[in-house]
Amino acid sequence: MLFVLQVADAASKVVITGDDKMQFNKREFEVAAGQVVELEFKNVGKLPKAAMGHNLVILKEGVSALSFGSKALKAGASSTNPLPKSVMDEVLAHTKLLGPGESETIEFVAPAKKGLYQFVCTFPGHYSIMRGIMVVK
Repeated sequence: MLFVLQVADAASKVVITGDDKMQFNKREFEVAAGQVVELEFKNVGKLPKAAMGHNLVILKEGVSALSFGSKALKAGASSTNPLPKSVMDEVLAHTKLLGPGESETIEFVAPAKKGLYQFVCTFPGHYSIMRGIMVVK
């Protein structure tokens, strides 16, 4: 009798950093549809969390980072709560708010639907320039 062991595809590992210039080091990354994604986000800045904290929020298909950032701000986003619960229905995955030298690794399953999914930092004021695209292939 022959047994065949099926092994799931290994997780796709992505590392992204945010800095004191309000920049992600990657503006785009690719993942396979339906694949487990391991995302490590690091705040490589030196400024205090209350002044320059960063998070990384991956949005659902069709959600604009600019409009989402504005919506989060109007919903009460602050330096201590940059991602209000009332806007979570548009979020695919997210990290917590990180201070200087902090990092967090999250795992999520990439959408089954191929396309472009925007990501953004929702610390107040950062969304206007601190954003990018996750390409699902």
